Amino acid sequence: MNILFTGGTGLIGQAFINKFRTEHSFTVVSRNTAKAAEILGNDLSYAASIAEINDIGVFDAVINLAGEPIADKRWTDTQKKVICDSRWDTTSQLASKITSSNNPPKVFISGSAIGYYGDQGDFIVDEDTPPKQEFTHELCSKWENIAETASSENTRLVLLRTGVVLSPNGGALDKMAMPFKLGVGGTLGTGEQYLAWIHIDDMVDAIAYLLHSESSSGAFNLTAPNPVTNKVFSKQLANSLNRPCLFNVPSFVMKIAMGESSEMILKGQRVIPKKLSEAGYTFTFPTVDKALKNIYSK
Repeated sequence: MNILFTGGTGLIGQAFINKFRTEHSFTVVSRNTAKAAEILGNDLSYAASIAEINDIGVFDAVINLAGEPIADKRWTDTQKKVICDSRWDTTSQLASKITSSNNPPKVFISGSAIGYYGDQGDFIVDEDTPPKQEFTHELCSKWENIAETASSENTRLVLLRTGVVLSPNGGALDKMAMPFKLGVGGTLGTGEQYLAWIHIDDMVDAIAYLLHSESSSGAFNLTAPNPVTNKVFSKQLANSLNRPCLFNVPSFVMKIAMGESSEMILKGQRVIPKKLSEAGYTFTFPTVDKALKNIYSK
């Protein structure tokens, strides 16, 4: 396939492109094309903006993973706007290009997140679960609604409601593992909140599966089938690193340190990939112990 890719220099984008660079051809949209080429290589094509794409119809597929990292900074009003605009604006530009094309791409895969559902406690969440109204839902709901404007009988739309991606090459796991590596790791808050996670290999393979599965459309939870509590995850992470899991960071400390964004960690979501499993995808890493063992054996 000839694929237009946004967010190609991110954790998921790099992993996907590196795995399939000999199978597909890629054009990566990046404001800094020179830096993108340093990261991804000179064998790809690059565009500094979506506006540079004269005819999006030359692409078989569009994969849209662009967006400001959601948990790197405190959620000030300014940062919330940056988080939203980075997703909404890019998706809007792509959707506009697709809808105005006489021969649009056959598939549009666009990012979202399990934050779409809001705080659900320990309730098991699938794609049909009604969301709770809060910032992460507002962010993801509008993001998805914009992408849906590109859906048509000519363009199949897939929305990726992604959980916490576990990877040996950075991302959230690096931050979660650091206290354990220093010997001061432990549970966060009550420890009873759920973590919906996915191994980077399954993330990449699931995107590829949905890319080729012509009967698959709509929103899919990209999470492993076995979410775990923070307490269980912390113990498994400690075991994988051969470190103790002795401490607990109280909720109020997390709130002081992170502000409103701490809610993503302190509340959690018990999300399962119902539609992905029903579509026939088989997980390589269905359990967190297997995922972490793979990551830390590398």
